[in-house]
Amino acid sequence: MTVQLEARPARGSVPIHLTSAGHWAVHKKSLAPEVRRWLDATDFSAKAHSHALVPGPDGALREVWAGVRDAGDPWLLAALPKALPAGHYHLGLAGLGADIAAAAMSWELGSYTFDLYKPRPREAARLSLPLDASSRRGLVLAAATAATRDLVNTPAEHMGPAELAEAVRLVARQHKAKVREVVGDKLLAQGFPAVHAVGRAAARAPRMVEMTWGKARDPLVTLVGKGVCFDSGGLDIKSADGMRLMKKDMGGAANALGLAQMIMALALPVRLQLLIPAVENAVAGNAFRPGDIYKTRAGLHVEIGNTDAEGRVILCDALAYGVEGQPDLMIDLATLTGAARTALGPALPALFCRDLAMARELVDLGLAQRDPLWHMPLWSDYHGLIESDIADIVNTGKGAMAGAITAALFLADFVPAGLPWLHIDLFAWSDSARPGRPVGGEAQALRTLLAWLERRYPRA
Repeated sequence: MTVQLEARPARGSVPIHLTSAGHWAVHKKSLAPEVRRWLDATDFSAKAHSHALVPGPDGALREVWAGVRDAGDPWLLAALPKALPAGHYHLGLAGLGADIAAAAMSWELGSYTFDLYKPRPREAARLSLPLDASSRRGLVLAAATAATRDLVNTPAEHMGPAELAEAVRLVARQHKAKVREVVGDKLLAQGFPAVHAVGRAAARAPRMVEMTWGKARDPLVTLVGKGVCFDSGGLDIKSADGMRLMKKDMGGAANALGLAQMIMALALPVRLQLLIPAVENAVAGNAFRPGDIYKTRAGLHVEIGNTDAEGRVILCDALAYGVEGQPDLMIDLATLTGAARTALGPALPALFCRDLAMARELVDLGLAQRDPLWHMPLWSDYHGLIESDIADIVNTGKGAMAGAITAALFLADFVPAGLPWLHIDLFAWSDSARPGRPVGGEAQALRTLLAWLERRYPRA
């Protein structure tokens, strides 16, 4: 970790003073003349994510001035850890005050590098912060986000269904949660036929992973994450370009596990159930086929219109199993459709929810948290697009239109109308680098979901 929580900064620690374009003129007036002249000479204008190093009379680094968007920006310090000279820093008293949780999270994630296969080019700078609830919270969010990114970034060779299950076990051990797995042909015996059908062709056995945590008296919250560890498209095989990033098709599972990690670390007063159907969608002689029909756990018969729409097929068994526990709330997260990305792009997860007021609250909270998601309609008139002539439903719509909606409607058939349910169709990837958010796997909407859950389930 590059954030150190301590009562006071270590000797020799360099102060970082925060300012913004709107406050810089005022802050500048309070500076010593030689510092003001130096910052003028370096063209420092307090633009967000910029900084200036100020030397002392002896030539050593005396202080840093850093431009931020505002003091509450969750990414306010993210540009600094890899840009500043290696060493120890602390937040100075001049300039703007900072949200300590945001400072902790943004510094830690600004230091993030996926270094499993390639060493870091240099050591990141370190930041001292006061030891309090806010700094701890920031580090909890950063740790869960980094773990989510690591899972998505890891190639499928080293992140198959078994490895994904082991990642769940690692988190469970940290929080004294319980884990159960149903593996391979046992899926058929224990009522997960759709998960088995999608994953049976792979050399690595499919499985249903379940983690449970919390007190029996607390309301049950069920999280479901799509765990397709690699998606070739199956017999309806993807193109080379379409397959290139399919190691990230377990991004829903990674995000669901990241949210579960936050919930447990912050001890929300809920009883948590995490369900991850983990498979690899492979091509082999026993692969499931277009035109096949499978009876799912819920009893509905699903016709396979396209084997590349496998995510909703494995999720339907997981949702049906989760419903059996009568949860107070169910949330599923999935890298489900290209249609959602076409509609909203990579940075806006699509939210589907039957309760319009709940959806509006989540969208507004996402904007406030700067961790957005956007409401899309569960338009029931489109249900005819997934109705089959020879089965209950088909896993593809009739034509290319409304693809994200028809996928959500497919899942809705497995969730009773009276059960509060959120379906989040996300990208789980950053395709352009920003401070604290390098290109690669990403946690999306987790801070928003956590804040919403804290509001829904307040501590006593």
